[in-house]
Amino acid sequence: MSYIAEIEHHIAGIPCIIGVTEYNVVPAWSGSPHTCPSADDYYGFTEMTFFILDRKGYRAEWLERKMTSDDHTKIEALVKDYFEQD
Repeated sequence: MSYIAEIEHHIAGIPCIIGVTEYNVVPAWSGSPHTCPSADDYYGFTEMTFFILDRKGYRAEWLERKMTSDDHTKIEALVKDYFEQD
């Protein structure tokens, strides 16, 4: 599988790589709310897909199971920061 980004991270103290396969930002609608296609488009949103990999780059499903909701939130912020760098 090819990744558009590979970001080093730790989950439960275990080093890993976040393999990002998709990152898409839809900005908030700048026109009238009456002409907006949907509520999601009006407020804007970010979509991302990532996998947890071991240090060799293999998928680590066992490590994904150790993730907490805080880990997921931190990874989303990490990926967002990675793509918003100039």
